[in-house]
Amino acid sequence: MSETVTVSNTTLYHVAAEKLGDATQWIVLAQINGLSDPQITAPVSLKIPSAPPPSTDGIPQQ
Repeated sequence: MSETVTVSNTTLYHVAAEKLGDATQWIVLAQINGLSDPQITAPVSLKIPSAPPPSTDGIPQQ
């Protein structure tokens, strides 16, 4: 199960650090939510996985 959070004026780095415990997981959040830019200015609802994904070291997985 996952959760949905609404955020604005932040970054995916910050959200990943807060919700997943690892800022390098920002790319996973980006991929799940169809985003490419880690900067979030306008309000957006993000899907957050319930289980921490495997470490990607911040590198996009193909």
